[in-house]
Amino acid sequence: MTIEGRTVMVPVHTAGAFASPYVASVPDAAGVSTIRRDGTVVGEVSFPLQPRFYAMQTLDGVPYSQIATLHGRDVLATTILQTCIRYQSRTKTCRFCAIGQSLAAGRTIAHKTPEQLAEVARAAVLLDGVKHMVMTTGTPNVTDRGAAVLCDSAFAVKAAVDLPIQGQCEPPDDDQWFHRMKAAGIDALGMHLEVVTPDLRRAIMPGKASVPVSRYLDAFSAAVPVFGRGQVSTYILAGLGDTREAILSICETLIGLGVYPFVVPFVPISGTPLEDHPTPSPAFMRELLGPLGAMLKAGGLRSADIKAGCGKCGACSALSAFEAPAESEN
Repeated sequence: MTIEGRTVMVPVHTAGAFASPYVASVPDAAGVSTIRRDGTVVGEVSFPLQPRFYAMQTLDGVPYSQIATLHGRDVLATTILQTCIRYQSRTKTCRFCAIGQSLAAGRTIAHKTPEQLAEVARAAVLLDGVKHMVMTTGTPNVTDRGAAVLCDSAFAVKAAVDLPIQGQCEPPDDDQWFHRMKAAGIDALGMHLEVVTPDLRRAIMPGKASVPVSRYLDAFSAAVPVFGRGQVSTYILAGLGDTREAILSICETLIGLGVYPFVVPFVPISGTPLEDHPTPSPAFMRELLGPLGAMLKAGGLRSADIKAGCGKCGACSALSAFEAPAESEN
């Protein structure tokens, strides 16, 4: 929803949301909704309208919304492979992951082909004014870890429409994949740590923890010269047990490498092992994002400068509000 010009992701299908004292009215034709607390109006928000490209389908009958969806206000997002080698085993799966749920519910398809992605991306740009695209994927193997499928998909999309793309995958085993992804049309890269303390990583995401933090740091060091400072980012989930000091320490290292650390409050997903895990308090997030915003300013990194992706969208975190405002241009 958009609040006073800022688009934010507000969870509505969680235990915390059900206990919230705030109630939103049914949006009007323009998407505007009134927010009430205990019956008293406290403000207005607007919800994005149904994208026009959602009404379309491929020649073989696949709805466009099962291939890619609107995120935030103007971001097209897709999970190319809706399966993961880690999700198939309870001993390996990330405890917060729900990659298989939407597939089981029939809301998406297992593999989006490059041709399908190109078709939907072009329609989303032409019909709904989408500004950038996020391509993520379940991890298909332990070698390229999804880089190859990202290359094929990005190349097809860029051939169909001029749309900035962020690719997201685990660090591939060969750093040459960064050059290949860049050449295929990927403008920004996300490699997501999610949890930063080694013991906690093994407890929460035992399969993914087999790729150690040290490999991520080496991969970041190799990727930044290819994509540029600030065009490589990582997702860090605050509230899963990492201390404020641990998160800020790794963020200082990341910023020094030229990596944008997109720190977001953890939001539990129903149906996952962590569905009842509490979200971090507003005080914890302020104490974390305040110093992080100062670090970003000192390092010369801004979300607005990212070409595409989660950090540029910013809806899942208030981090951009803690960054220094852009200097006025003369």
